[in-house]
Amino acid sequence: MSALHGLKVLDLSRVLAGPLAGQLLADLGAEVTKVERPGEGDDTRRWGPPFLADEEGAATPESAYYLSANRGKASVTIDLTRPEGQALVRRLAAGSDVVIENFKRGGLARYGLDYPALKALNPRLVYCSITGFGQDGPYADRPGYDLLVQGMSGLMSITGEADGEPMKTGVAITDLCTGLYAALAILAALAHRERSGEGQHIDLALLDVATSLLSYQANNYLVGGRVPARMGNAHPSIVPYQVFATADGHLLLAVGNDGQFRAFCEAAACPGLASDERYAGNRGRVAHREELIARLAPVLRGRTTADWLHRLEAAGVPCGPINTVDQVFADPQLRHRGMVLELDHPLAPGLRLLGNPIRLSATPLACRRAPPRLGADTGRVLAERLGLDEAEIRRLRAEAVI
Repeated sequence: MSALHGLKVLDLSRVLAGPLAGQLLADLGAEVTKVERPGEGDDTRRWGPPFLADEEGAATPESAYYLSANRGKASVTIDLTRPEGQALVRRLAAGSDVVIENFKRGGLARYGLDYPALKALNPRLVYCSITGFGQDGPYADRPGYDLLVQGMSGLMSITGEADGEPMKTGVAITDLCTGLYAALAILAALAHRERSGEGQHIDLALLDVATSLLSYQANNYLVGGRVPARMGNAHPSIVPYQVFATADGHLLLAVGNDGQFRAFCEAAACPGLASDERYAGNRGRVAHREELIARLAPVLRGRTTADWLHRLEAAGVPCGPINTVDQVFADPQLRHRGMVLELDHPLAPGLRLLGNPIRLSATPLACRRAPPRLGADTGRVLAERLGLDEAEIRRLRAEAVI
């Protein structure tokens, strides 16, 4: 039995942060019902190319983006703008443990689907709201997007080359981490409910999450008063900890302590650097960063990446390659760890998806169901969860409520 077996989650969210939280709960065994707009569905279904190809190689309506955050769910199409549709969602919420939504602040109140309305029906409900800027404050009514909050939070000010322009990360890191925080907060609220019998409202803001990702860089400012700047691939507090050019490419060198620096110097045939008082300790290496890197760079350019990996790994020096995405999924360690899932999809048997890194010894993850097609489960869910008969479901379809 999976860890969250029996937990019912109603996912009213779309795009990435909310759907990722729902997918994580589904992976852990929750029964997740995704409510989408009839005929349109989650915006990301159309965010391509690339789109999933069927067995004949033809493109389907399912984008790779949508497939990345919606496995393990049932898809139900309900028109929230219609009173009958709102009533159906209220009934689903009344029988759910968790609701996830990412409408603008107050956006669901006009439908009677906000937290106070649903709490009156189900006091045990854990209701998670994800917005750009939170439920209060001067920016609360602004729309929030990952790119904007990466800039506003300071993340872009510390990402990129020192003499280059501010840079976002290669993925929507704020959305992804908000989804992780949402799943964590939901589990904490459920633990509280076990003790108290009461649900609660979770207020998550993309800007808050992005700011939290500043981590030690934030404390460098809060404690030390120094405003961090872009340093490319270098580390503000550890040297050498960056990318170096080799004879045929690049190498990541991640020296985390003085012993590793001595081991590196021995393997690189430059022991004099380790005995130099300027470089023997990390504090000195940080203080003399530029001159040390200038001395190391030609040494590292003298051998191939493969040669350095062989030498440094044998010496216990942390190092690694910079893999392209195709090389990542050919890596023997990741293949062994099962970071690619293969699931049967009605349009493409053997669909390959990125796996979940959580490993639980007693309650293995339940990653067995491919992301659903739009509305694929509407009839079944309304019949099983709400007791609607076939005639009523046909009427709701005919009237475009579902």
